[in-house]
Amino acid sequence: MLRIKLVKSPIGHNPRNRATVEALGLRKIGQFVEKEDNSSIRGMIHKIQNLLVVESTDGGEPIVDANHPGSSSRMINPKNHKLPAIEKPAPKGKKKK
Repeated sequence: MLRIKLVKSPIGHNPRNRATVEALGLRKIGQFVEKEDNSSIRGMIHKIQNLLVVESTDGGEPIVDANHPGSSSRMINPKNHKLPAIEKPAPKGKKKK
């Protein structure tokens, strides 16, 4: 069994993602549901993993944790996945002499 908790709002997300949240039986932020661990539920979780915290009912660490994105199965080591620095363009306008 999996314990699924909605931690972020689906408002502003794709309507298909909102429908997936509703299909899992989640209506309010902070609400838990327990679902059987099978491939269809895992697929639904994978599609909206940025909104959820998923734990197995036997305890242990979270399987998916939207509060700590580096802990998801997509990222092996979050330290290696930093975004490159963006250089600011030079200001446009007249130069002072």
